[in-house]
Amino acid sequence: MSGHSKWHNIQAKKGKADKARSNVFTKIARMITVAVQQGGGDSTMNFTLRLAIDKAKAANMPKENIDRAIKRGTGELDDGTTLQELLYEGFGPGGVAILVEVVTDNPNRSASEVKNVFSKKGGSMGGPGSVKWQFSRLGVVRLGTNEKLKIENKKSDFELALIEAGADDIEESEMGIEIRCAVEKFKNVLDVVQSFGLEPDDSGLQWIAKEDVSIDAETSAKVQQLYDAFDELDDVREVYTNEA
Repeated sequence: MSGHSKWHNIQAKKGKADKARSNVFTKIARMITVAVQQGGGDSTMNFTLRLAIDKAKAANMPKENIDRAIKRGTGELDDGTTLQELLYEGFGPGGVAILVEVVTDNPNRSASEVKNVFSKKGGSMGGPGSVKWQFSRLGVVRLGTNEKLKIENKKSDFELALIEAGADDIEESEMGIEIRCAVEKFKNVLDVVQSFGLEPDDSGLQWIAKEDVSIDAETSAKVQQLYDAFDELDDVREVYTNEA
């Protein structure tokens, strides 16, 4: 989810991590496998794989699970499944725009599950292009308040290095710092962040709403329920909305 609600969901996910660890591991394993299928099994050469492995380590995913996911991607461990990346579009309560990223070995199952969540939680599934036009694909790095404090005395140097690396937007809030950039600049921007000894709370290529919409608290709570229902599905990698 975008804006403040995105930060909220990152924190909520951390709170649920232990309870739903197998679900988290399943999602990350699929991210790793797809990254390997698309760019090879060497994380020094495959930036997307590097990101996926970083997420796995942050979630305390066992090394053997990471290795197994890599082998599945290279074909060394052939279990007969082929993973696909899909994007579903729809509308949530209050007409909020929703994008649902899926990694699946069964598109028919995924489509049915996503449609079911939309209908049960007050939303509706849309056709291709019905929502996607309201979003831009960007590189995003989010730093929490603890990481923000680490650079308090060298903020100018940090921001200058980010701008030189290609950052388009650096936004501070009570939640921390959010950095946005073009997709092709994302690796350079993330390298700068890590060169300052900072660990992102969240980073990756994400769909960011071109314009956020404000909704009342009751509707926002319903959108949150929709988000949580999607998050419980193993096939769903990420959910984005244009809620402010």
